[in-house]
Amino acid sequence: MDHHHAAGHASAEDEYLETPPGSTYERTDATVGIIVKFLFWLAVSAVAVHLGLAVIYGLLIDQAMERGEQRYPLAAAQGDRLPPAPRLQQKPRNELYDFRQGERTLLEGYGWMNRNEGVVHIPIEEAMRLTVERGALSSRAGDAGQAQTPGMMPTDSSSGRVVERRRQ
Repeated sequence: MDHHHAAGHASAEDEYLETPPGSTYERTDATVGIIVKFLFWLAVSAVAVHLGLAVIYGLLIDQAMERGEQRYPLAAAQGDRLPPAPRLQQKPRNELYDFRQGERTLLEGYGWMNRNEGVVHIPIEEAMRLTVERGALSSRAGDAGQAQTPGMMPTDSSSGRVVERRRQ
């Protein structure tokens, strides 16, 4: 309150009462000169900081060029790498068509799978006919004898390896 007394006002309300009629501002408003000085020095300091950063950045680039440092030293040895599978396909319909054509060629045609070992592929229809003619449908040697024993059935938990007599 001391500054109010020094200005000759008993209270802050008295200052508002003394505002001259027709004035467009109050006497308690901030001084425009102080705000302008603050904005000026704020702009000057911002320009100085940016110029300083530009100088330091240029010095660091020059220093790196003189040393011949690589930009990313850990990644330079890896070269170009593809992301892990599965990757996005460029033309999925074309790739699916090519895949199906290759599968159809294997299923419907004759050819070598491994010439050194003498492995060939034959059309699937021919392979199924030969399998039925030769009777090579049994996957285990003991299946033929077990299937002929009346009343004996494979157990569920043994996947067919063990047979037992079932009640009927």
